[in-house]
Amino acid sequence: MDYATEDERMMRRCLQLARNGRQNAKPNPMVGAVIVADGRIIGEGYHVRCGEGHAEVNAFASVSAEDEPLLKEATVYVSLEPCSHYGKTPPCADLIIKKGIRRVVVGCEDEFAEVKGRGIQKLREAGIDVTVGVLEEECRELNRRFFTFHREHRPYIILKWAQTANGFIDDEGQALQISSPLTQMLSHKLRAEEDAILVGRVTNEREHPQLTVRHWHGNNPKRLVVDRTHPLNLDSLHAHNIQSLIVEGGAKTLQSFLVQNLWDEIRVETNLTLTVGGGTRAPHLPANATVAHQQRYGDNQIVTYRKLSLHAIADND
Repeated sequence: MDYATEDERMMRRCLQLARNGRQNAKPNPMVGAVIVADGRIIGEGYHVRCGEGHAEVNAFASVSAEDEPLLKEATVYVSLEPCSHYGKTPPCADLIIKKGIRRVVVGCEDEFAEVKGRGIQKLREAGIDVTVGVLEEECRELNRRFFTFHREHRPYIILKWAQTANGFIDDEGQALQISSPLTQMLSHKLRAEEDAILVGRVTNEREHPQLTVRHWHGNNPKRLVVDRTHPLNLDSLHAHNIQSLIVEGGAKTLQSFLVQNLWDEIRVETNLTLTVGGGTRAPHLPANATVAHQQRYGDNQIVTYRKLSLHAIADND
């Protein structure tokens, strides 16, 4: 058997399962697990809802009584390191050991301080063969909000704006409909996936934005309005377990984040056929922004940017 090929195939299934928890797993990470024996999947699961069973627990629960004896020779695939501590549920590493599993394949290590390598260590000390780092980049990407929150003690920050083809976000200071019905729906989908959304005082007073998910399904993000007398308090957001934040403007608010290099993702929608005579210029993209994804929807194009690493910037100089 080609373990590398099989491990990647099963880890992709873990990632597919994990994404099902996007709405309800928060503030926990999205995790998927697959149990394989005799060349077939005998159990699988994902973390459905915070406070309920983790992916590994649900995967074991799905194994039929007839397949239970196969667990002694099974391999458990999990997209994130199994937990080793008691939280709202018992440690998954202990459950894996109890089931007598022979081999465990982990997508990536957990950066959460109470886990961070301890689950992997516990499995190895129990004599289980553990492979770490299969599709690691994809596994880390899936939970980038969770990792940023625990590593940097702040939310994952998404700067977002819509602009005309000639680079304005309004028409001579007046609000302008730039998004199409489809891209507006996609914006509301994004809102449903993030914890909070922020605008500046001027935008709030001028446009009275609802900042809801009325064109999608899900929970409305927490609404935040900031100005000089009510600045953003990242420590407070961290304390309230807000793992992700959309910043929708206006221009001065967006620029304040860019100047501080306080962003993880930038999402720019451009109406490729709409121009205006003047108005408020869209922010300039920072030098460390690189295209991560782009998609055209009729006359509108959405481009998502991520930060270049410091090493990549140095190599380009």
